[in-house]
Amino acid sequence: MINFSRVSLVYPTSTKTILEDLSFEIAEGEMVLVIGSTGTGKSSLLRLINGLVPHHTGGILAGDISVDGISTQLVRPGELAHLVGIVGQNPAQGFVTDIVEEELAFGMEALNIAPDVMRKRVEEILDLLALAHLRNRAISTLSGGEQQRVAIGSALVMNPKVLVLDEPTSALDPIAAEEVLSILHRLVHDLSLTVVIAEHRLERVIGFADRIIHIAGDGSAEINLPEAILKRSDIAPPIVHLARALGLSDVGLSVRDVRRMTEKIRVSGKDIQREAQQLGEMTISTKNLSLTYGEKKALSDVTTQIYSGEIVALMGRNGAGKSSLLTTLVGINKLSSGSSEICGIKSLDLKGQIRRETVGFIPQEPSDLLYGQSVFSECQQADKDNQSIAGSTFALLKRIVPSINPETHPRDLSEGQRLALALAIVISAQPKVLILDEPTRGLDYQSKALLISLLKNFAKELNCSVLIATHDVELVAELCDRVIFLAEGEVVADGPTLDILLSSPAFAPQVAKVMSPRPWLTVSDVLRAVAE
Repeated sequence: MINFSRVSLVYPTSTKTILEDLSFEIAEGEMVLVIGSTGTGKSSLLRLINGLVPHHTGGILAGDISVDGISTQLVRPGELAHLVGIVGQNPAQGFVTDIVEEELAFGMEALNIAPDVMRKRVEEILDLLALAHLRNRAISTLSGGEQQRVAIGSALVMNPKVLVLDEPTSALDPIAAEEVLSILHRLVHDLSLTVVIAEHRLERVIGFADRIIHIAGDGSAEINLPEAILKRSDIAPPIVHLARALGLSDVGLSVRDVRRMTEKIRVSGKDIQREAQQLGEMTISTKNLSLTYGEKKALSDVTTQIYSGEIVALMGRNGAGKSSLLTTLVGINKLSSGSSEICGIKSLDLKGQIRRETVGFIPQEPSDLLYGQSVFSECQQADKDNQSIAGSTFALLKRIVPSINPETHPRDLSEGQRLALALAIVISAQPKVLILDEPTRGLDYQSKALLISLLKNFAKELNCSVLIATHDVELVAELCDRVIFLAEGEVVADGPTLDILLSSPAFAPQVAKVMSPRPWLTVSDVLRAVAE
């Protein structure tokens, strides 16, 4: 179905080869996972499949790529629309209409498909992706995860033979992610749909993949079975790292497999002692906070307090009100009733210099904070605004993403690199409270580990508070002291990370599922328990 023949790619502004002499075939009805560090060329590989690279991006392309026998170099990307569906890292950038149902129908209208066929396909996709209740909603009012499902639906509704997805589960809660991947898996097996996915959260996808393409970052790539790649790859889900740390004979690609291999460890391991956290002064306070959008109630009577030195996760399914709570806390939304304060300042009074010194906020779309013409100019401006030592913001950025090019325009960065840039700019101001909305979208495991270290040091050394809205349960297990769980705009659980994650099978991290009922969340927890 997809054939790469001695493909090499270099972008005009790049000093290195993105892909070098790459050859492989993907058969019809195969699900292939593309992995690699942030910025190594995964998105470029996906866009080569439908011709967006180099037709729309420029660059020097050698070799040939064909899809269903059609060379992508001989046709424009639009001429492959009936054959290849693509969902980008940021779905909002691909929307054309304002309403969910209209967006689903738009692509078929462009191909002049009969109205009765269009109606039938739209209804099928609404049911398939659980979007029926959103059909008349404005896309701009949807959560990031809901927008992700609409984007996937817009691609599937065209009945493509090939579906290409870039970070399809990054904005989805664990339940929605599993549902979407199960649907894709069913389409692969029942309809022989060919699926190519680039994804950093391997713990979600690895069980569905037939093969893996591992892009090394130096232009080379390896294509093999998942167990062969993950046996030696640094990029691997938590259960693979657990199997390696415990010296198990097999890698183990599913919770069930590793659970069978660790039965003796669950029996013999000791419970670990966790230190009680010393709380500082209150930094965030809400009392009976409610928020409505028109007639829709987004938040209802939210009352909570967060203290200095605490790292708190805000969790819940897509559309639960997480982003609404964060934007209300920083004064972007005007609350309907109740109160909200940060460091004793009412949220609506947080403006200008006071806001910059008090709270650092990174929204779901980090590019909203970026306006410079290059990475370096963004960092220079941040140094100036924050009255920091010249070069300190860029030095912080290099710690998170060492490979970033200072001359690159922010819009040309990958999603993970763009997030890292926004994070470096905000943290360099050393605010008293740091609020992040989905901070691990587009980040590989190495970058995520650096982010965890950075946030822990930020909270400890500066005695600051960190509040994170996230669906990344592995991040929460490694980083957070406490979890606030939202449902339908209400707080339904608030307590220590261990208690909240272990009480929810859907939101439990991989290691916790393997080691249940023992109270261990991470690989380091297991190793400590075995050593004691």
